[in-house]
Amino acid sequence: MKQLFFENLTIGYKIGRGKTKVVAEGLSATLESGKLTCLLGRNGTGKSTLLRTLAGLQPPLNGQPTVAGRREKQFSTVNYQLSIVNYQLSVALVLTERPDLRNFTASEVVGLGRTPHTNFWGTLRENDRRIVAESLQLVGIESLANRPFETLSDGEQQKVVIAKALAQQTPIIILDEPTAFLDYPSKREVFELLKKLAHEHDKAILLTTHDIALAKEFADRTWLLADGKLLVDAMLDEK
Repeated sequence: MKQLFFENLTIGYKIGRGKTKVVAEGLSATLESGKLTCLLGRNGTGKSTLLRTLAGLQPPLNGQPTVAGRREKQFSTVNYQLSIVNYQLSVALVLTERPDLRNFTASEVVGLGRTPHTNFWGTLRENDRRIVAESLQLVGIESLANRPFETLSDGEQQKVVIAKALAQQTPIIILDEPTAFLDYPSKREVFELLKKLAHEHDKAILLTTHDIALAKEFADRTWLLADGKLLVDAMLDEK
């Protein structure tokens, strides 16, 4: 099932006085349920800009992604906050930077993923707590639930933020360099986990990576961003 689709998308950002900087244009691709897709490309090619655009953090310069079957004006000024909340019901985002969450347990960090589903005060109900526990179990860290987040290893912390994305219960999960600070065994663990989540829980998962060998081994689809263009499955052709 198509969960995210874009055609002739132009990405970039404003540089002041009504001017814009185009990073890449004419981009077209489809993100499907049940598949792990890896976005590859050199530094500076616009991978993070594309992810931020698809995750709703910045507007496209031209074109509009269709997300979870809806082509919404999620970046309209008037309804911006409501639109972002609606977007968070479809797309969960894991950034490269590790969150500085001192005095939070692993379970409490995962509970933050329930924010789009809770009331104004972010109160977790019984169902929310059940989903948090299930998310911890899915990534295999239920034994760490009561550990302070800052005391966990890099690999354990990354699993916590992935569990947080799972707790958000979105059909799409987007991750920006999720293995950037991990050693090789931990990188493999994360790739294996994400592929399992995509296949067994029908998630559409997109991640950026510089680990070409791991992408070739684990990815169902690859996107290669180079010279301002997006090539689909170019790396898989080289297997």
